[in-house]
Amino acid sequence: MGTHNYNLTEQFEFTGKAKTLSIVAIAIGVLAIGYGFTAKELHERTFANLLLMAYYFACVCMSGAFFLAVQFVAQAGWSASILRVPQAMAKTLPIAVVILIAVMALGLYTHNLYHHWNAPGLTDVNSPNYDKLIDGKSAFLNVPFFMARQVIFLGVYCIFAVLLAKLSTNEDLTGGLNSYRKSFKYSCIFLVIYGFTTPIFAFDTIMSLEAHWFSTMFGWYNFAAMWVSSLATIAIIIILLRKAGYMSWVNNSHLHNLGQFIFGFSIFWTYVWFAQFMLIYYANMPEETVYFYKRFDHYEFWFYLNLILNFLAPVLLLMDRDNKRQENIMLTVCIIVLCGHWVDYYQMIMPGTVEEHHAFGIIEIGTAVGFVGLFTFTVLRALSKQPLIAKNHPFLQESLNHHL
Repeated sequence: MGTHNYNLTEQFEFTGKAKTLSIVAIAIGVLAIGYGFTAKELHERTFANLLLMAYYFACVCMSGAFFLAVQFVAQAGWSASILRVPQAMAKTLPIAVVILIAVMALGLYTHNLYHHWNAPGLTDVNSPNYDKLIDGKSAFLNVPFFMARQVIFLGVYCIFAVLLAKLSTNEDLTGGLNSYRKSFKYSCIFLVIYGFTTPIFAFDTIMSLEAHWFSTMFGWYNFAAMWVSSLATIAIIIILLRKAGYMSWVNNSHLHNLGQFIFGFSIFWTYVWFAQFMLIYYANMPEETVYFYKRFDHYEFWFYLNLILNFLAPVLLLMDRDNKRQENIMLTVCIIVLCGHWVDYYQMIMPGTVEEHHAFGIIEIGTAVGFVGLFTFTVLRALSKQPLIAKNHPFLQESLNHHL
């Protein structure tokens, strides 16, 4: 392949419509959350939506760091020219982590979240609220240990996310292979830690909302959701940057690779979802089937919409090779996937918090819009701090000439 004369110093300017709209979206989110706290009966619903979006925000940014680590460990060449996007997401992770920890801490303090295991008297044998099952889990599910795990896990993810982004910046300044070798080494360590701890993180943050129920597959189900959501986010940012005249070196083959990942991991998400559902349905034990009974009974519409958005849509639309190479189709699919995993998290969180008193209105829409605005503002601001391409990446030329 011939080489092309690309501007390797090209820098994104975070101004104009993108900046204005993101600030407006944040304002809408603040107003919606404020509205949710105006009436006591809305507090629990507001906290549930804050947890949903704070968790989603953190998971997408965490998986941005995971994307970087996977590329370094695989020594992948195709992605070298698009790494600035997941790096910007990784740089944003500390902000997402602070918000998520604050939401969980306030939810515990006010008993609007995690009341299935944190309500008064559940572990006191002399209390009328005593729950033997929760008492048996209290060595693991208690506030100090719960918050300590969250701080340690999320703190470690932040350290590696920022470190990998910093090493890429150093590589731009100094050249050579020293930063790349360090990135490879730290990525190997990070992937081991991440692989063992993200299931526990999902158990704590989401599964413990319904502490009487458990599933050993729940962590991998969440991992699949956060990973495919992050891939869709990366693709959306790249496509919109291309439409705005940036990243001209990104071609249809790069989109094809991202489309393959989204297609494949949407199927993997469905496999884990169905495996969890099938085993619980087949076992027909009350302590397990109650999880899906709640969702059939009060969330039937969301239950089936979840499968349509997260399985049928990406599989049918991305099955064709050409569709993975077309910007508008990829953009549409990625937006569907992100909306689909909002529905997925809604299904996970609401039955264990507001239970049958769920709704869809100003609080849900406004909170989601606000967090989308916050994510857009923080990620695009991070993206604007350095050139859009890692000019000294050892596999850059392979990526610039990437064709499938």
